[in-house]
Amino acid sequence: MLRLPAFRFLQPKTLGEAAAMLAGEPEARLVAGGTDLWPNLKRRHQKAQTVVSLMRLPELRGLHVNGGLRLGATALLADIETDTQVRARWPSLATAIASISSPPLRNMGTIGGNVCVDTRCTYYNQTEDWRRSIGYCLKAEGSTCWVATSSPTCLAHTASDSAPMLCALGAQARLVAPDGEREIPLEQLYQDDGIQYLAKRSDEILTDLLVPGEADAAHCRSAFWKLRRRGTIDFAVLSAAVALWTDPSGEVTRARIYLGAVGSQPVAATDAAQFLIGKPLTAETLAEAARLARKPAYPMDNTDFQAQWRGTMVVQYTEAALREAAGLPVERLAPRHLPVVAG
Repeated sequence: MLRLPAFRFLQPKTLGEAAAMLAGEPEARLVAGGTDLWPNLKRRHQKAQTVVSLMRLPELRGLHVNGGLRLGATALLADIETDTQVRARWPSLATAIASISSPPLRNMGTIGGNVCVDTRCTYYNQTEDWRRSIGYCLKAEGSTCWVATSSPTCLAHTASDSAPMLCALGAQARLVAPDGEREIPLEQLYQDDGIQYLAKRSDEILTDLLVPGEADAAHCRSAFWKLRRRGTIDFAVLSAAVALWTDPSGEVTRARIYLGAVGSQPVAATDAAQFLIGKPLTAETLAEAARLARKPAYPMDNTDFQAQWRGTMVVQYTEAALREAAGLPVERLAPRHLPVVAG
């Protein structure tokens, strides 16, 4: 049986109290549902002298729909997935969240936890004995990134399923610290480093995610596709999230495409999105945009399936997501997680 190491467990009752605790202990770790941190501590992937729980903070709970959608950081994934307003107005977000792990873990896991979930790698997500046998890796206790031994940075890949879709929808993140707060586009929360993958200060707490009303189904066409070996439980080895805005004639006025699990952060397919602007959503246009989405994606030998095949599937899955968003026949095998149907 794997056991948790010893640590101090703090349960603040207000956001200010939590921020003060972090300021006083820079090495403290935050926890909400614990579906990622507890297993990582048990396997000694991560270490902690102090763990600060966010689950007693009323400011971080629940979801609220007005013009847009506010997701408190400790809102449960299952509650978001099944919320009737989320399913009706932001169905692709509900689809992305429904693809996360399994029902028991979605009943424990939180949206803030998934957005901030640890990066993953074949050489990191192993038992302690296995990692010791190779001299560990750059991400934890070693000095070599075994994905690319000459790399000066860790190449572990982003593992969040909600983040690419939230980025595509133009979500904002609110961060609170003892000296104030700031609101940033969600994509700016990440950086291309498998170890320091979150671009936030150690004393900042992610409190809210804000999805704009202009990204709902009345204004925006969106879709999410996820590739994994099994139809449940597994982390993504690739995901494609698309959001398209069109004028009354059907021409694209704005587009956002984000890819998951092909880098240490959600990857923006900027050229592909820009190519769609001013064009109708024809099969030929979408196929060319999907081809362009391959350019910024760099699948590495750090997860399931061969990296070269995953690169090929970037084009296939992006095209499928674009066709679904456009209302065209998908014409290929759909992922085993079914799109959410409002109602």
